[in-house]
Amino acid sequence: MATSTTALHPQFRPPLRAPARHRPLPHSSYSSFARARPRTTIRASAASASAPAQQEAVAGVPWGCEIESLESAASLERWLIESGLPEQRLAIQRVDVGERGLVALKNIRKGEKLLFVPPSLVITADSEWSRPEVGEVMKRNAVPDWPLIVSYLISEASLEGSSRWSSYIAALPRQPYSLLYWTRAELDAYLVASPIRECAIQRITDVIGTYNDLRDRIFSKHSDLFPEEVYNIETFLWSFGILFSRLVRLPSMDGRVALVPWADMLNHSPEVETFLDFDKSSQGIVFTTDRAYQPGEQVFISYGKKSSGELLLSYGFVPKEGTNPNDSVELLVSLDKSDKCYKEKLKALKRNGLSVSESFPLRVTGWPVELMAYAFLVVSPPDMSQRFEEMAVAAANKNSTKPGFNYPELEEQALQFILDSCESNISKYSKYLEGGNGSPQGSINAKQANRTLLLKQLAKDLCISERRILYRTQYILRRRLRDMRGGELRALSLFNGLRKLFK
Repeated sequence: MATSTTALHPQFRPPLRAPARHRPLPHSSYSSFARARPRTTIRASAASASAPAQQEAVAGVPWGCEIESLESAASLERWLIESGLPEQRLAIQRVDVGERGLVALKNIRKGEKLLFVPPSLVITADSEWSRPEVGEVMKRNAVPDWPLIVSYLISEASLEGSSRWSSYIAALPRQPYSLLYWTRAELDAYLVASPIRECAIQRITDVIGTYNDLRDRIFSKHSDLFPEEVYNIETFLWSFGILFSRLVRLPSMDGRVALVPWADMLNHSPEVETFLDFDKSSQGIVFTTDRAYQPGEQVFISYGKKSSGELLLSYGFVPKEGTNPNDSVELLVSLDKSDKCYKEKLKALKRNGLSVSESFPLRVTGWPVELMAYAFLVVSPPDMSQRFEEMAVAAANKNSTKPGFNYPELEEQALQFILDSCESNISKYSKYLEGGNGSPQGSINAKQANRTLLLKQLAKDLCISERRILYRTQYILRRRLRDMRGGELRALSLFNGLRKLFK
């Protein structure tokens, strides 16, 4: 599952958009299992939850396949048909976008429903475990859906041919190239300019913290059911990678999350908006095409309205520059600690759930009103202290009516503040892009060298896309400030002319 341009090999994708396909679940979905604890040594000495450095080379798992494998895909298709998948109008083939994908066998009209995957072929938190005693321990400990399905997938994968899901697991990528599989050195070297680096570090921390918690609370107390050679950080990274890339939320099944074999062979296109859901009339998982397809043409769905950074984070690909209409980049802004009103402003922010530094998304089309409100607060003078609270409320988007609040006397300063922040970020991107793109130190073999080239190209593509948005924002801000200042000069010139006239 991928889209255009540079995609790591094998490809990858993330979860769940509200009702659409694949977008990351909210952090709270498994945050109770992500407590940062001191990391004790386990097999392959994985990184600690408080400092996710990962190994120089993350060990692979003994199951799955290379993403371009058509043999495993064909075996999956045969098993699905034998298990109740209806006759399909799509087939798995090697494709230009995403290595493998589903292509049309016949003419497909706009508005047609496709797939019809029965619930019996879908993995959810309620799926039957091949080893019931393992599932019973997990459910007795009230493990939430995400880590429960992660553990379920590992359990079934470890059984190999004796699991009913063996054909599906054999067709999954052996190494999903989300940012979970980048080492800390690679993240620091290649994504030094991008805000997505911090997101990746946090996600790795969450995954490792989740594993640590399950190990300490459950696995270590039932080592006969959860042997460390099966339930370890490598298998958890793999299984979480699969979920981040393939799990979907099904709106018509009360938002239940699920892995849907066959459907997860569909790749992403920013030109479509269709998504997977449960169809009550046919009792199957379907999607409705929003365009027509010719025989041999690859059929796409949407993974959701995601930025290029989000797509790299979970799916391992970056769309071609300018092709993602949902692209954005986070702009980090902060209060000035030398501000005479720093403490008062910080208190106003904290009362509204904000902190001294906040990130706001910039798009090619502009920036959010929340960023403007934050900027107003940053530049406001002491004599406007009575307005600090309403500015903080607007920055936190707590005012549902969203009035067209404005402070004309502060607008120029606020825009200049955003421009300065924007240009500071541009310089970071330019330094990275023009500086050879960095590389972690150490000797590497041919395979590692190929990996390095792929990662550097992905990072370069992302940085170019994000810098493009910053450049556009810079252009808009400069134009607006120039117009404002030009108007002020014309007004001053007119005023001076009138003064001379009446002297």
